[in-house]
Amino acid sequence: MTTLSFSACAKVNIGLKILGQREDGYHSIHTLFQELDFHDSIQLRKAESGCEITSNNPTIPTDESNICCKGWEVMKDAFPQIGGASVHIEKKIPIGAGLGGGSSNAAAVLKGLNELYSLGLSASDLERLALRVGADVPFFICAGTQLGEGIGEKLTQVKTKIDGTFLLIFPHFSIDTAWAYSHFKKRLERNVQSPNFADILEEDSIPFELFENDFESVVIPAHPEISDIKAVLKTSGAMFASLSGSGSTVFGIFSDEASATEAEQNFKPQYRTVLARPV
Repeated sequence: MTTLSFSACAKVNIGLKILGQREDGYHSIHTLFQELDFHDSIQLRKAESGCEITSNNPTIPTDESNICCKGWEVMKDAFPQIGGASVHIEKKIPIGAGLGGGSSNAAAVLKGLNELYSLGLSASDLERLALRVGADVPFFICAGTQLGEGIGEKLTQVKTKIDGTFLLIFPHFSIDTAWAYSHFKKRLERNVQSPNFADILEEDSIPFELFENDFESVVIPAHPEISDIKAVLKTSGAMFASLSGSGSTVFGIFSDEASATEAEQNFKPQYRTVLARPV
């Protein structure tokens, strides 16, 4: 039986502005997504019916609450002729880390089902289906470097990737995105002006100070450790340091791998760390 294998890569947010809450409860955002080569591995094959999930991580749900099952359900609803799917998730990306691991896994399942069942869907077709799975999922269909607007589903490919070596630091806690948004709501009574992050990349020297993550204003007071990690990254030579998404991952961008490797030693053995490159 044919088994397909996919690398389901992580992303970081280079800046994230929360522009307002919509009538449907979602929030409008402006962010720059950057795909990294740090990834989970997904193995996918046909099954008679349903969506079967297995994983090396015992904390991952293996029932219909898994976002990969939601991906299969969306595809099954659109194409009733397809059969089931057996999905194995080899998990490396932490859960609740702001790196989009679950969304990336679901996007891999959508792409895999398209191939397994010879559906012939284009990338834009898959992105439309991905939005029914989750707001972050469409990005992972093509990934790379993209400007994300709307709820993150309005995507514009950016030619200039954020180059450098990314040092990811994983605190010993996760942050619920719904909690972060709910605590940010009270700050949305003002009109929000946001720079165009894609335009900033066109400048000769990237002014990283313009890439702010609005979630830091609610996450850091609750978890001051985030601020401490950012400070150490900056004093260790990072060109830029930030929370990714709603966290809890903090990352620093270094000009070369040697600098990032040296900085990494300041966080061991207290934290799990990963060095990654942009895709």
